[in-house]
Amino acid sequence: MATPEFITEIRALIGTLPLWLPGVTAVVVRGEEILLVRRSDTGEWTPVTGIVDPGEEPAVAAVREVLEEADIVAEAVRLSWVHTIPMVTYGNGDRSQYLDHTFLMRYVSGEPFPADGENTDARWFPLTGMPEMTEDFLARIRFALDGELHARFQS
Repeated sequence: MATPEFITEIRALIGTLPLWLPGVTAVVVRGEEILLVRRSDTGEWTPVTGIVDPGEEPAVAAVREVLEEADIVAEAVRLSWVHTIPMVTYGNGDRSQYLDHTFLMRYVSGEPFPADGENTDARWFPLTGMPEMTEDFLARIRFALDGELHARFQS
């Protein structure tokens, strides 16, 4: 599902004004491999990302997004990083800013598949052979994998 229904309803009322939204990044690992998806809107490879639904716990949202986007069952291991992403302006003019919750996730089952249309590909990459990504996504992965037991908070 590309845009959650609750956002479509809000957009009908406020147009393209900026929305402040909670988001998640799911860094799913299986041994020495990482799950990445290729976004259909930009063509970029990234970890699974998504929007937290109203009343939903962020860790639950991360599990849900991995299943919806890549057909993979995973479990949240720990919160790694909480930070604000710069304002995003979409092709239709909608603007949103996200408070991202990055989670380290453990693979449980499934084979990657671009399950919901948000992505054109989903696959495992060796941690030492990931495709090119933005520094922000590389930081999310690095913080999830560095073994730090406590979440980082941007200041």
